[in-house]
Amino acid sequence: MQRYFVNHAPDDQGRFSILGEDVHHIQRVMRMKQGETLYAVFPDETSVIAIIEELTDDAVSCAIKSVEEKSTELPLRITIAHGLPKSDKLELVIQKATELGAHSFMPFIAERSIVKWDTKKGDKKVDRWNKIAKEAAEQSHRHRQPNVFTPQSFKELLEKVKTFDFVVVAYEEEAKIGEKSLFAKTLNTAMDHQSMLIIIGPEGGLTADEVTRLEEKGAVKCAFGPRILRTETAPLYALAAISYHFELMR
Repeated sequence: MQRYFVNHAPDDQGRFSILGEDVHHIQRVMRMKQGETLYAVFPDETSVIAIIEELTDDAVSCAIKSVEEKSTELPLRITIAHGLPKSDKLELVIQKATELGAHSFMPFIAERSIVKWDTKKGDKKVDRWNKIAKEAAEQSHRHRQPNVFTPQSFKELLEKVKTFDFVVVAYEEEAKIGEKSLFAKTLNTAMDHQSMLIIIGPEGGLTADEVTRLEEKGAVKCAFGPRILRTETAPLYALAAISYHFELMR
């Protein structure tokens, strides 16, 4: 059954309308009819099974049938701060990391970022990233759509560090010297509903100066296993490890 994110709460009778591009998807792609059911997720992350009552060119009117009790969200709120990589690698990261449970994404301009952020075209790019996150969240039956923020400077990222309970920096030099315990120790310390920022550099990684400045703000540098991972692989490794630790091991 298809899932859709609705940007407003239902009324007192449990009725609501699905608007925008999802109307076309419901009617033209899924070819759904009156009386069929779908999942709907509201801004407070409540997920329901709803019945389609009416379809028009501009809206799909629905009524709540039942509330989905079980949540599919990770116990930890994970934000991926990713140094801007080349090509469409960030799109891949957003799609797959959303499927794996990422809470939000904070792209940033690292010293070794080859891509130059074009502020004139930036809004369209961010809109596309958020659309990718929305579709991936629907496909994976998430209860929330991750936010993808506009890329920020490294200085701005440093200021955000203090707003998280835990901050982890993926640093390939730690893998080279055999470090393999700090990420696990951090996960063992973390508790449900806390927040964690995972910082990953672009191709070429973070510079020693960037890592030092992050450590001064309280971040923990660590390896993600003994191998050197590509920039687009590292966040997926981290999220899979977090899912195993907090979900499969319980």
